Amino acid sequence: MPLNADTLIDTAQALMAPGKGILAMDESLGTCNRRFAQVGIDPTEENRRRYRELLVTTPGLAAHISGAILFEETLYQHTAGGVAFPEVLRDAGIVVGIKVDAGAQPLAAFPGERITEGLDGLRERLKAYAAQGARFAKWRAVLTITEQLPSGFAIHANAQALARYAALCQEAGIVPIVEPEILMDGDHSLARCQAVTSEVLQHVFEQLHQHRILLEGMILKPNMVLPGQDSAVTAPLEAVAQATVDCFRRKVPAAVAGIAFLSGGQSSTLATAHLNAMHQGAPLPWPLTFSYGRALQDDALHLWAGDDNQVEAAQRALVQRARCNGAAAQGHYHPSMEQ
Repeated sequence: MPLNADTLIDTAQALMAPGKGILAMDESLGTCNRRFAQVGIDPTEENRRRYRELLVTTPGLAAHISGAILFEETLYQHTAGGVAFPEVLRDAGIVVGIKVDAGAQPLAAFPGERITEGLDGLRERLKAYAAQGARFAKWRAVLTITEQLPSGFAIHANAQALARYAALCQEAGIVPIVEPEILMDGDHSLARCQAVTSEVLQHVFEQLHQHRILLEGMILKPNMVLPGQDSAVTAPLEAVAQATVDCFRRKVPAAVAGIAFLSGGQSSTLATAHLNAMHQGAPLPWPLTFSYGRALQDDALHLWAGDDNQVEAAQRALVQRARCNGAAAQGHYHPSMEQ
C-alpha cells in the first residue's frame, strides 16, 4: 500500500461525494478552438481564459460538482482580478484536477488504432502540477470498434500505459482517473460494445493489479455500453443501463473508489437519463456518477458565445445541467427537472 494511501483515499472519496460529479473542462487547445468556432468565438488564449473564468466562478457550482479537470493552460491562468483558477476552485470547495496525457497518436503498424502518449517526463510534471494545487489527474485511452478492431495488442498497450500513469500519480499523492474510452463511432450493436468494453476492462484491471495500484485511491472513467452512433437500432434507456451495469459488475473490483462516466458524444439530456437509469436497480458495489464535458458545458457555451452580458445566463445553464446530473447520480432525476 502506498505511503500516502490515506491522502489518496480521502481525495477519491471527496470526488465521489453523493449527488456530485466531475466537470471535465480539460479540452485540448484544438478541441476548445473548434467548439469556439461553432458559436463564432475567436480562438484566442484570452477568450479561452474568459470562458474558463465563467466556468470556475459559477455561483453554486460546488453543490453538484466535486472536482474539475483542467487543461494545463488553465491550471496556470487567472481571473480578470488576478486570482489563480485553482485557488478559485479550492475556495469554492471543488477539488482541482489536471489532464496529463499528450493525446492519442497512431499506433505504429496497427492501422486505425491509437496509443496515448505523455509518459515521458510525467513524474516531474506531476510534482509541478501538485505544487499548483492539483489533487487528481486524468489520462484517456481511445479505442475504436469495427469488425476487426480493437486488436488485442492495442488493448494491451493502452491498458499498460494507463496503469503506468496511475502508478506515477499515486506515487505523487495524486488520484488517477483512469479513462479507457471506447468510441461511439461506427454501427456496432449494444452487445458488441458490451463485449469489447468487458475485454478492455479485464485488461485494464489486470495491468492496474500488476502495477500495484491502490484501487481505493483511483476512479474509473469509462464509456457507457451503447450501440454505435450509426447503428440502425436504438437501445432503450433500460437496456443501456442494464448492459452497462452488468458489464461493470463482472469486471470492476468492488474496491474501486467509484465510476464516473464520460458522456462520449451523447446529448446532454440522454447522458443524464442513462446515468439515472443505472440507479433504478439493485444496489451497486461502487458509486456511479458523471464526469462530463460537452454534456455539461454545451448549453452554457452557446448562451455565452463570447458575450459578457450573457455570463450570468450561461452560468445558470451550467448549474442547471450539473443539478440534473447530480440528481441522476442518486437516481432522483426526472425529465420535468429540465424545465
